[in-house]
Amino acid sequence: MKKILIALDYEPSAEMIAETGYKIATALNAEITLLHVIAEPAYYSSLDYSPIMGYSGFMDTIDPALTDTVKDDIKKMAQEFLENSKKHLGNDSIKTIVTEGSFAHSIVDASEGGMADLIVMGSHNRRGLDKLLMENVAEKVIHLSKIPVLVIPIKDGEKNG
Repeated sequence: MKKILIALDYEPSAEMIAETGYKIATALNAEITLLHVIAEPAYYSSLDYSPIMGYSGFMDTIDPALTDTVKDDIKKMAQEFLENSKKHLGNDSIKTIVTEGSFAHSIVDASEGGMADLIVMGSHNRRGLDKLLMENVAEKVIHLSKIPVLVIPIKDGEKNG
């Protein structure tokens, strides 16, 4: 495995996922790409951010009434998040991708065409209404992917390993 794609979201567990994927990639001397998939602007307004790898969120810096501007701001901030993640990992050679769309399909699409030999991502254990409303992205990626997927299980409230 020479190319590893690490999919990160804004959950506090992203730090653990990035560090675990990074350790695996460096042990294999593999090329690393960090990926963040952005969603509709309304998704971000409901998130409660805590600092992740030096990134503290951005919803107080954008105006949700300006949809096109918001999308541009979200893309810029997602790229900033990935750049901060690269700095946290201490490796300037890490590539980054910000894409938009369905989380699972976007992750799989980014891995195709020889772009990755392994996908590393987290799986959030949701309960109750959250489980009904939120798609299980990891499960869907496993189903759609043609390459191996390493899923790091995340327990409720877990931040770092």
